[in-house]
Amino acid sequence: MSHDFLSFFTAWMAAPRRVGAIAPSGTALAELITRDITADTGPILELGPGTGAFTYRLLKRGVRQQDLTLIEYGSDFMRLLQLRFPGARVLWMDAARLGSEQLYQGAPVGAVISGLPLLNMSPRKVISIVSGAFSYIRPGGTFYQFTYGMRCPVPRPILDRLGLRATLVDRALLNVPPAAVYRLTRRPQYKLLTRDTAPAADTGVSPVAKEHRASQDCATPA
Repeated sequence: MSHDFLSFFTAWMAAPRRVGAIAPSGTALAELITRDITADTGPILELGPGTGAFTYRLLKRGVRQQDLTLIEYGSDFMRLLQLRFPGARVLWMDAARLGSEQLYQGAPVGAVISGLPLLNMSPRKVISIVSGAFSYIRPGGTFYQFTYGMRCPVPRPILDRLGLRATLVDRALLNVPPAAVYRLTRRPQYKLLTRDTAPAADTGVSPVAKEHRASQDCATPA
C-alpha cells in the first residue's frame, strides 16, 4: 500500500526501538518467511504484523483469515489490521504477555511468524516472547523470525534455556535492508515448560553436564 511507508516511518520516529524498521517488509522477505506455510498449517500466530505485509502473503498461501491471530502493540497498526483483515483475530497487546494470557485452548498453533525487533529487546523480554509463543505451538510446529542482523536474533544461551534449535532458512538479499529468516523448533525429546507444567527433576546429571549437553544440541548457523 502506498501510504504504508509513511505509517511505518511515523511509527519508527515515535518509537524506533519498538518498531525496529522505517519501512514495511518487502515482497522477497514476505515470500521467504511464509514459504513453508500452507492452508493446512494453521492456526497461525503472527507477532508484530505492522501493516500486514506477511499477513497478505499468508492469505495467498491459502491460510484462512479465521485461522490468524495477529498480536500488535502499536494502536495505529492495530486499527489498520482490523480494517484490512476483518476475519482475523487482532489483539492489541504486548507479545511479552503471551505466557500469561489464554489465547487458545491447549496448543494448536502450527506456526508463529514474528516481525518483532528482538535485537532491540532485553534478554528477559525475548525469553517471555519466545517461551510464551511456544506454549501455544503444537508438537512439530515452528517459530519463524526475521532479522537484519548477521546472526540469529535469539542468543544461544536463550535457545539453550528454552530447549530450542535455530536454523537459518535463507537470506532475502533483495529486501531493503537485506534480511535473514531463522526457524526455531523444539529439540528432540524436549518438553518446553508452560503455564500448565512443572519442572521435572533431572537426577544423576550435574548442572555442568546438563549445560554442556544443551550447548552441543544448539544448531545456530553463523
